[in-house]
Amino acid sequence: MEWEVTMMEWYTWVFSGIGVFALTILTSKQMSKSKKVKQKQKGGKNSNNYQSAGSMTINSPKKEE
Repeated sequence: MEWEVTMMEWYTWVFSGIGVFALTILTSKQMSKSKKVKQKQKGGKNSNNYQSAGSMTINSPKKEE
């Protein structure tokens, strides 16, 4: 009888761990998919093309030394 209780506790512990692991993997995959940045750019003649996945400053005042 004691053996059955121990096995039930062990099964509960193992399968709850597997469930948490599976949910963590699925959540992290969804988060990583949403963070991917796809950029495409095509420039013509005499053009300046700027592309950034984050913040960008163009024509900022020069710092005096």
